Amino acid sequence: MAEQLTGLAGDRVLLGRTSTAERVADILRSRISEGYFPPGTRLSEDGIGGALGVSRNTLREAFRLLTHERLLVHELNRGVFVRVLTVEDVEDIYRTRALVECAVVRGLGAPPYRLGGLVSAVEEGHRAAAENDWKALGTANIHFHRELVALAGSERADELMRSVFAELRLAFHVADDPRRLHEPYLARNARILRALQAGDTKGAERLLETYLADSLERVVEVYRRRVGEDAAGPS
Repeated sequence: MAEQLTGLAGDRVLLGRTSTAERVADILRSRISEGYFPPGTRLSEDGIGGALGVSRNTLREAFRLLTHERLLVHELNRGVFVRVLTVEDVEDIYRTRALVECAVVRGLGAPPYRLGGLVSAVEEGHRAAAENDWKALGTANIHFHRELVALAGSERADELMRSVFAELRLAFHVADDPRRLHEPYLARNARILRALQAGDTKGAERLLETYLADSLERVVEVYRRRVGEDAAGPS
């Protein structure tokens, strides 16, 4: 935790002159999504408050916001922890993704579309794969789908999916083989992008539907195995 708090202190500049709970929540949400605080980690009020230079009340309000987003959980007499998802949580996350992401593609209308963000995310993924940085590839995959949702031009959809994608990263952090989890979807992201560049929204939606179904199956397989191993403990 000491190393984590040292790094977190560098985020003080992101707070500006007013350290509101929303800004603190933004910082912690990003850190949780990046795996900086893995699932099951207890978050120290004193340590994090001191690292960010914020009051206990501000930090508690930020914790409350992230608990509402299902990223944290408060355990009576124990404190606040980064949430450990259940398999049912993972399945619900993917159900939500399919409802929102496929609807965005279906409702795009006539081309051309603003695809610069998708192009950048695919390029980010190729760089991560070339460097064998599979955690970064997982981040690039999330960025691709975030940019896909952004094509709708809806602040509400963006806000909803920001929380959904942050929850999804909690599941990704359980994976013992991130390459196997993320690498197959780099080429599939590129195929979805090419379909959109060609103005083929129906084809892109079909690719996306299959992508999400396959990803759900793979993530649940990994998740069931790891959660089962953790529950069994050392042999």
